[in-house]
Amino acid sequence: MSLSRREFVQAAGAGLLLRAQLLKAQSTPRSGGGAVQASAPRAKVALVQGDDRRKNVTAALESIDDQIRAGLAGKKCVVIKPNNVSSENQLASTHADALRGILDYLEPRFRGAVVIAEAAAGDTLEGFENFKYPRLTTERRAQQVSLVDLNREGKYQTGTLVDYDLHIVPVRLAARLLDPDAYVISSAMLKTHNTVVATLSVKNMVLGSPLHSAPGDGRWSDKRKFHVGIRQTHLNMLMAAQRLQPNWGLAVIDGFEGMEGNGPGNGTAVASHIAIASTDFIAADRVGIEAMGINPDWIGYLTYCSQAGLGQYDLSKIDITGASIASVGKKYKLHEDIEQELQWMGPMNELPERVGSVAQRHAFDLG
Repeated sequence: MSLSRREFVQAAGAGLLLRAQLLKAQSTPRSGGGAVQASAPRAKVALVQGDDRRKNVTAALESIDDQIRAGLAGKKCVVIKPNNVSSENQLASTHADALRGILDYLEPRFRGAVVIAEAAAGDTLEGFENFKYPRLTTERRAQQVSLVDLNREGKYQTGTLVDYDLHIVPVRLAARLLDPDAYVISSAMLKTHNTVVATLSVKNMVLGSPLHSAPGDGRWSDKRKFHVGIRQTHLNMLMAAQRLQPNWGLAVIDGFEGMEGNGPGNGTAVASHIAIASTDFIAADRVGIEAMGINPDWIGYLTYCSQAGLGQYDLSKIDITGASIASVGKKYKLHEDIEQELQWMGPMNELPERVGSVAQRHAFDLG
């Protein structure tokens, strides 16, 4: 399609306006328009920096030992949910040494079975093999460590999402991550993202819980139901988080090597050499976002989770033990599509105009 000179100038101007709005958003906190928000208690987050990935993770967990022990009490098993968005790229997926760090912490403190369970976007078992997870079952026989492909297992509970038209649709969420007898641990990383700016512990759980078809079971994926529009994706992540959050035990974020640029699968490494841990997933992710140098207001799903009371996102109400954010923080390069990603923050121009007569007839309801 060809453009007239006038149309070209208007289009260019619109692009400049969008860029200006995004720059303003980077420096201007979102006030929430005076809306009442659900409150969350103060949170404690461990932040450790060191030259050994495995030791960093264990040290972070030991820093919040009392809170973890309280959650472990009475549980029959531990389920560790890694983030294997790729079955081949180690930088995009949970490292076996991060899992070893978690197992080192659990060994003297928990006597039940430990399950490492994933519903990867690709073939889960292929990823396990490529990242050498089977060695963990041999090394940790005393801890009864096993590996489970949640897609092949096929057990689920149903949740609800919205489609592009904001109609309710069902989603199949892995049953093990909703088992009240399981202490669920999210083993995530610091990564930029191609849709929602950044992915850490919450997104690991929310997009790692929906199932897709096992080999020989046709071709279907409930993960695709989340990606139905830049706004709807953030809303769907909130809806899934509300379903899963009551069973969340511990967030562990391995930032020994983070990913910047075109994450979550094709970015480049950042040697942050940190580990983050908290029993509050929202608080853990807030500290991770700060350590990546990203404006926290840009992360729609975390903002929504905070507003819904799923965790503490206010940095002034998060007690950080160990290193300071200022001492470990690095400015991560964001995905090349960042301008499109941030469009969730603006007005929803695709909606039809308000039906004014209805609003006028019910003006008394609006105060």
